[in-house]
Amino acid sequence: MKTSEIKVGGTYLTKVTNSVVPVRLDRENPHGGWDATNLVTNKRVRIKTAQRLRGPANRKTESKDIMLAASAPVPKATKPVKDATPAKAAKPQATREPKAGKMSALDAAAKVLGESATPMTTGEMIEAMAAKGLWTSPGGKTPAATLYSAILRELKVKGAASRFTKTERGKFALAAKS
Repeated sequence: MKTSEIKVGGTYLTKVTNSVVPVRLDRENPHGGWDATNLVTNKRVRIKTAQRLRGPANRKTESKDIMLAASAPVPKATKPVKDATPAKAAKPQATREPKAGKMSALDAAAKVLGESATPMTTGEMIEAMAAKGLWTSPGGKTPAATLYSAILRELKVKGAASRFTKTERGKFALAAKS
């Protein structure tokens, strides 16, 4: 509909939620649009634009729509019910073999720690990886912090199957494989 065709106090059809219902325009809203009353539920609604209105509701259409809408069940706002099927068991992840091309920071850190006899901080690991040409930073400002969080994430996700162990605050070593 066009704004020029709309009159305050008139009854119009509009789509509210999933059904077309008659509404009575009560007043113009100071922020644009109109404040209206849903004639099926008697609740206040705001019609923001004239395009939301489907057209005037005549008496025959209005009474028929009110009866249909009133008899229709009102949908509840509930969360969808999840299936009662049990969750699938997580598949054990295979250990990743280093790719022939570029090596990830975690793979390079594991290799550097394997060659080192003492635990290292992530800053020391980054320097050793760069010195050996295993991995170079893609240009981030804090590659040591990124590596630190990646190692902690692997420790949390993989648990005992992780390649790393935390020996003391800020230092990591290669996990002993049994």
